[in-house]
Amino acid sequence: MEYLTLVVSGLMVGVAVAAPIGPVNLICIRRTLRFGAVNGFVSGAGAAIGDGLFATIAAFGVTAAIAFIKNYAFALQLVGGLFLIGLGIKTWLAHPHLDDAIPEKALGELLPVIGSTFVLTITNPATMLGFMAIFGGIAGFAVGTEDYGRASLLVASVVAGSALWWGALTFFVSRFRTRMSDRMLEIINHVSAALIILFGAAVLCRIVWERLF
Repeated sequence: MEYLTLVVSGLMVGVAVAAPIGPVNLICIRRTLRFGAVNGFVSGAGAAIGDGLFATIAAFGVTAAIAFIKNYAFALQLVGGLFLIGLGIKTWLAHPHLDDAIPEKALGELLPVIGSTFVLTITNPATMLGFMAIFGGIAGFAVGTEDYGRASLLVASVVAGSALWWGALTFFVSRFRTRMSDRMLEIINHVSAALIILFGAAVLCRIVWERLF
């Protein structure tokens, strides 16, 4: 029963950290509409890998990594903010067409997208600190415990929960794909780009504010 509770807790954490609408969600939604559910789901794999990395650090109490994230939070957020703005500009300038959604071509582009969502995840120190806070209380699990079996199970459950969210999101979004037109796709592309740029600008404004005040 204890392990079941641990698995359920890990799944809930994975969903909780993946579900808030942000740049990664927008990327997955946009690629699902253009290329289909499988492509959108795999695009979210980078975020799931990033969540797994943070979960590993938190669950195993890797103090050196935790200290690094805290000490270099400014630099990580700066990189993340600039990366978001660059990604948003690139998205805005793109002119996608539904007819271009050739599976072979789409799959060939997945590796850079997975890398992008991974970078977006790991350059957010708030995610790491959030993991630390959550892991400190769920299922009586102590961060840094020597029980590596339970730690591994929790990490696997978090990754599964994150993957579950991306699967559900891309499945439901793909239901609307047949109703899409090039014009609607371009509008979604521009809205996504604008929001991604705003996310990046908000990150940069926050770290400047923290530096000055």
